[in-house]
Amino acid sequence: MWRYPRILAHRGGGTLAPENTYAALRRGMEQGFRAIEFDIMLARDGVPVVLHDAVLGRTVNGSGHVHDYDAAELAAMDAGGWFAQGFLGEPVPLFVEFAQFCKAHGVWMNMEIKPAPGFERATGETVARIAAALFAGELEEGGEAIGRVPLLSSFSHAALEAAMAAAPRVPRACLMERLAPDWERIARSVEAVAIHACHRYLTREQARAVKEAGFGLFCYTVNDPARARELLDWGVDAFCTDRIDLIRPDFR
Repeated sequence: MWRYPRILAHRGGGTLAPENTYAALRRGMEQGFRAIEFDIMLARDGVPVVLHDAVLGRTVNGSGHVHDYDAAELAAMDAGGWFAQGFLGEPVPLFVEFAQFCKAHGVWMNMEIKPAPGFERATGETVARIAAALFAGELEEGGEAIGRVPLLSSFSHAALEAAMAAAPRVPRACLMERLAPDWERIARSVEAVAIHACHRYLTREQARAVKEAGFGLFCYTVNDPARARELLDWGVDAFCTDRIDLIRPDFR
């Protein structure tokens, strides 16, 4: 059962702003989105930051690895200048503050646990514990309130195992580029509520199988409206998009 929004802004602002930044979040909100996907990894001091790449240089004006720096050092780096001059100085967000901002503004979150190699369990545990603390009231209330609780997703099975152990009531989803032959066993082993699959490799038959098995089905990253309609026709519950200028939150 999918109890979450249908259309998510990928990494906050899609192609309209530097990914995984407050600027991206604000741009997505300006486009009407109240649901986003973003990535989380740990800095050297164990503090989680909103960032996709374990190696700096693509979106952050720095060198080396994320775990070479404390969170405060990462937060002082430029994460916007690579995108456009107007975003120069946009900081790397700290995860807790970023999630608090989203919650305060009614933005639902798909939190992708994106651990740097070797930090899978630590990242899964940290993100899950923080999510559980931020949404303790909703988890206690249950019912429809659970739909406001973030969904934790990851390609890392170890990270999802650690998240389940740390905060079993925070829902989880298995990210798979291609559905593994034993996808259902993998998903059930971490009590996942959904499968998140790359739309390029998903077939109609696989979509039907996932839904018949009782899982929610989410696709990434869908940027063509015709493909988006096809996936929805297959029974896909939701997807994220970079083209938030073409595919709006009320897309049908």
